[in-house]
Amino acid sequence: MIYYDCVLQLLIRNFVIFESLKSIKKYSTAVILSGIFGVIGIHHFYLGRWKMGLLDFCLFVCTMLLYFTNHILIAGVLFTIDGIHTIIVTYLLLTGQYKDGKGNLIIFPGQKLN
Repeated sequence: MIYYDCVLQLLIRNFVIFESLKSIKKYSTAVILSGIFGVIGIHHFYLGRWKMGLLDFCLFVCTMLLYFTNHILIAGVLFTIDGIHTIIVTYLLLTGQYKDGKGNLIIFPGQKLN
């Protein structure tokens, strides 16, 4: 009987640990924001990653300023960097490997935590 109590306590503890690793942010909202407004960085603000959001937004503003002041080559380079960053973040979101500002995983529906 003691053995079963220990096993039950271990299972409950692991369940609580795994549940605390899940983010309360919605997966679908994060993916949609990343896909539509990725280069602006709106998804970072939604996920609570303020520093990354500000960096992404400033990079976008600098790109637009350079583009409209006819510095097209530099604007193109910055936009390419921002685009690659957005593709990487969106991929990590789609595969359930991206974390919110609190370090919790944004998991897709049906994803199991190991």
